[in-house]
Amino acid sequence: MKTPDFFKRSELTASMWMFRREFLMVAVFSMVANVLLLSPTLYMLQVYDRVLTSQSEVTLLAVSLITLFLFGVMAFSEAMRSRVLVDAGVRLDERLGTRVFNASFESYLSQSSASPSRAFSDLIEIRQFLTGQGIFALFDAPWAPVYIFVTFLMHPFLGLLSLVFALFQGALAWFGHRYTVAPSEAASKAAGEANAYLQSKLRNAEVLESMGMIPNLEHRWREEHRNYLAKHARAQAMTHRVMAWSKFLRYTQQSLALGAGALLVIDGQLSPGAMIASNVLMSRALTPIDMVVSSWRGFISARSAFRRLELLLGEYPEQDPALSRVAPRGALELNKVVAMAPGRVEPILKAVDLCIAAGTVVAVLGPSGSGKSTLARVMVGIWPGVMGEVLLDGIPLSSWNRIELGPHLGYLPQDIELFEGSIADNIARFGELEPEKVIEAARCAGLHDMILRFPKGYDTPIGEAGGLLSGGQRQRIGLARAVYGNPALVVLDEPNANLDDAGEAALVRTVQELKAQGRTVVLITHRPSAVAAADRVVLLRDGRIEAQGARDEVLALLKSGGAKPPPTGPSLSGVPA
Repeated sequence: MKTPDFFKRSELTASMWMFRREFLMVAVFSMVANVLLLSPTLYMLQVYDRVLTSQSEVTLLAVSLITLFLFGVMAFSEAMRSRVLVDAGVRLDERLGTRVFNASFESYLSQSSASPSRAFSDLIEIRQFLTGQGIFALFDAPWAPVYIFVTFLMHPFLGLLSLVFALFQGALAWFGHRYTVAPSEAASKAAGEANAYLQSKLRNAEVLESMGMIPNLEHRWREEHRNYLAKHARAQAMTHRVMAWSKFLRYTQQSLALGAGALLVIDGQLSPGAMIASNVLMSRALTPIDMVVSSWRGFISARSAFRRLELLLGEYPEQDPALSRVAPRGALELNKVVAMAPGRVEPILKAVDLCIAAGTVVAVLGPSGSGKSTLARVMVGIWPGVMGEVLLDGIPLSSWNRIELGPHLGYLPQDIELFEGSIADNIARFGELEPEKVIEAARCAGLHDMILRFPKGYDTPIGEAGGLLSGGQRQRIGLARAVYGNPALVVLDEPNANLDDAGEAALVRTVQELKAQGRTVVLITHRPSAVAAADRVVLLRDGRIEAQGARDEVLALLKSGGAKPPPTGPSLSGVPA
């Protein structure tokens, strides 16, 4: 079956279209259930107009058994459509879960407003709507005209009355759509902003508590929260007004239908059985419309979640899983690279040209704010807003499959992020544990003996974000994680910032061992001992490369005053040539 053009507009709609057979099955089961909902009406007609008149117990038994059977079929149909939708929701989550996971983290790295938790909440909201009462209301609503038509067959006046109330309910649904969408979306956005503000502060609870900053930040959070409460109150007030009018119409319809039926019975135009049956039928005709009105808020939320998720998946498309390349050797080249940052007019990196041969150790020097950490992120492909070319073995870094490339890259950022689990889990990047590789990486980082002194060795849990370790221990475990699996390119951003003399000596040995293995190492540092292990030195200032070349040449240039020495960190004059 050819996919309509409408469903080709996005990956998310295409995924939804894959479940068209399930939705068709739900439509069929809904048809059976709605047709059989006429059974109570027919049963009432038979009991009041035939059984009570004939006084036949056999007729009553036969009619009751037939109706009971139809009720069983109706219950089976409703149960099956629920089961089909629940199964479809689970499979939709299985299909999109990995995509949403990857796209949300790519979005987070790109410093967009989206967050991984919000993306998964959107996916859950869509799935819940597809398996809730709101979707059933959409499948049942087309059958309202059928019930109205049957009411016309009983008596034109009753049919006209049911049509008028259906139009009123439809107008109310339109009113709800027009005047509740914007307030609900504004309230949802305000709630997300207030929650994001609070979560960002909780990550630094120790700093806030120690310096007495909680009352000040609580005041700002309360302003955000008040804004949310005001918008939520407006949205709720409008929603409740719509629901109140809906109840008023429903109760009025039930009473007027019964009164109109009684009047027709008095005039001899309708039988008592038809009067009661038509009242039930009219109520049934308006029930789907009433359900649409009551579930309108859920529909609005699901639609907003759908749009956000559609935009996310569109901005971060899935990488070709068939794309496979030869393992890189580690040659890195930057051509006219410009790195921008959100909210900043001037670029951080300005037309940077740099060529690093495979197996070379390069030390990057520069004052604080010169763009060294940004350069490190550009080299491993995690900085958004990059213009120019970043090539790994002559291939644009953006064209590599990140999952395939990941094991060939090692990265140690300034802010060490470890994750809840054991030391071995963190070193092995939470992949399949291979003890030999884990120990090899720990030995390379000079960490093996220290780990063995822990109570459980490599199985020692480190706590959330490595909170049970010192800064130096976290940094050395991060270094072991960076060199795990012998990656071709290793980028170390201030790897000795928290190290003592023994740790720094271990770092120099690690760099020398990586160099002996033919690995490419980019070392951002201010320490003379680390610079001594470099083959080349790059001096970065104000986002531009001021000097680069062989280590001895650049250091001699610094000593002669040909280039300004970095104003931060120890003097480099003591570095051996």
